[in-house]
Amino acid sequence: MPRTPVWLFDLDNTLHDASPHIFPHINRSMTAYLEQHLALDRDEANALRNRYWRRYGATLLGLMRHHGTDPRHFLAETHRFDRLHDMMVFERALRAMLRRLPGRKIVFSNAPRHYADAVLEIMGIHREFEAVIGIEDLGYQPKPGIQGYRRLLNMTRINPHRCIMVEDTAVNLRTARRLGMRTVLVGSGLGQPAYVDLHIRSILDLRRAAVRLIG
Repeated sequence: MPRTPVWLFDLDNTLHDASPHIFPHINRSMTAYLEQHLALDRDEANALRNRYWRRYGATLLGLMRHHGTDPRHFLAETHRFDRLHDMMVFERALRAMLRRLPGRKIVFSNAPRHYADAVLEIMGIHREFEAVIGIEDLGYQPKPGIQGYRRLLNMTRINPHRCIMVEDTAVNLRTARRLGMRTVLVGSGLGQPAYVDLHIRSILDLRRAAVRLIG
């Protein structure tokens, strides 16, 4: 592994904590979208949202495949926030850590780019990344499906063997390993599958722990 790798960072629950406020808001918005556009009651809409998320890695992909949903309209409607700043939970020391971390840095997210850009701006770290790759850039092919990873590699012309992927979702790292990337799992209370090279409790631990990956 070169000493100046390319870091591929997931966004939600990796660079910030989306679980307390943001994910519940998005889930409610998606359920409401399914209620309105598929003429479902709330329980039916919620069950379908979860079923597509488990099957495809993103509710949107199921809606596109089975209902012809316009992805741009869906993402605009379900990632609308009146007070995103008040919903953010993140580590204030993150910017300093990223600045000291050697190598190129790219955000690789299943979220839409307009949302990812807004989150990164609020955290004050947008300038630390050379690119922000959202779901629309992946042809609406979400992680862990391998098509999205290949699109990212083709867009950036990066050798996967130079990449270290940083994620809170282990199954997404399994695909990364298949492509020859090194892998870092972020989060407490998680096991360490064989395809994970490094497991850290907090994203702030990355720079210190990265010595094991980049020498």
